[in-house]
Amino acid sequence: MYTLKHYLTFIIPSFIGIFLFIIPVSINGEFTISVAWLASKLQDILGDSIPFIATSIIGLSAIFSLIAGIAKPTFMLNSALMKKLFFVSWIWQIARVVGFLFSCMVLFQVGPSSVWNENTGGLLLFDLIPVLFTIFIFAGLFLPLLLDFGLLEICGAMFTKIMRPLFTLPGRSSIDCLASWLGDGTVGVLLTNKQYEDGFYTKREAAVIGTTFSVVSITFTIVIMEYLELEKYFGAFYLTIVVAGLACALILPRIPPLSRKADTYHNQKDKKEEEKSDSISLFKWGVNRAVKQASDKRFSDVVKGGVENVLDLWLGVLPIVMTIGTIALVIAEYTPLFKLLGAPFIPVLEMLQVPEAAEASQTMLIGFADMFLPAIIGSGIESEMTRFIIGCLSITQLIYMSEVGGLLLGSKVPVTFLDLVLIFLLRTVISIPIIIGIAHVVF
Repeated sequence: MYTLKHYLTFIIPSFIGIFLFIIPVSINGEFTISVAWLASKLQDILGDSIPFIATSIIGLSAIFSLIAGIAKPTFMLNSALMKKLFFVSWIWQIARVVGFLFSCMVLFQVGPSSVWNENTGGLLLFDLIPVLFTIFIFAGLFLPLLLDFGLLEICGAMFTKIMRPLFTLPGRSSIDCLASWLGDGTVGVLLTNKQYEDGFYTKREAAVIGTTFSVVSITFTIVIMEYLELEKYFGAFYLTIVVAGLACALILPRIPPLSRKADTYHNQKDKKEEEKSDSISLFKWGVNRAVKQASDKRFSDVVKGGVENVLDLWLGVLPIVMTIGTIALVIAEYTPLFKLLGAPFIPVLEMLQVPEAAEASQTMLIGFADMFLPAIIGSGIESEMTRFIIGCLSITQLIYMSEVGGLLLGSKVPVTFLDLVLIFLLRTVISIPIIIGIAHVVF
């Protein structure tokens, strides 16, 4: 039997979590989510000091990882938090060291300018890292409000009959998907990673959610649209993204590489779900599970878990984003690789009657390095229809190494770099005919 206090323990934190992560709010005429607004305010307060702070954190991550890997001191071996933060494979040790070197080169503008200029490492350390640094604070601290107070239990009960047949996912993943679509793709990755570590998702489910539903926020979609001067087409623009995104979400979980991921849990721990009794309704069963989950939580444990989340994100993810993002942007900026890779798209675009096909082809794959690059290159194209196609495709491709790709590789979500390349290409192939088809209707 549960009292009003038990129900409020579930309702109040969950409602606050929904408000912070999912519900878009209008601030000064712009839509955003509360967590992103708090992060932007902190970013304004800290200002130019963030790149120095972030470089120091990346340096600590590199140094302590090397100490853990080489010396294996007792004080680190006896600490569960230290083991989680610093005992990583040699590949990630190298990545953390390289990330620190890149950060120092950018900060002090030493070494090859190809690494530290404003279009490569400078773009990451001065533009992207400050956003991630601040959003990690609030997302890490407040994630327990979404995860630990029963919201996922009731959603798991109510949405399993929708999520499982459509997307081969458990019902509780609906919150991850919603947080990504309406909120922020970064938050979606963080949610997915935490749920996977806690044993609620299998390897396959975590990989599907992380690479399929961690879409960019409505806010960033508007930024892309305004940069391409397509504001008057907002309705058609976002509808096109939704249609293409859903098509990818329906197809990709059923084909390799995602379909070949093992349906086993993190650290081999099988998560047993409670069975529903036939004598109780689905809603009441979900509420009972939610209240039980909330009642079992202690505030001190939630605060401790939130702080650990922030440290894990700072020390584990920031170095990987800096390393992989810089390398990808250097390749995009200083080599003809993406232009050559885009050449085969010219006859396809011409066959589908896309204006300025040769110019558009250069943007088809460069989004793998950074999602904003196609908009930068495509902004000079005269045809509104072609700019529309470029903008929609850059968002539905989803996997870009300067943020989501780097976050996924830095997280525990079981995807490799090759997986991300294949998924990016598959999303491109699936999305192109849908986007171009809708573009012909709109224009």
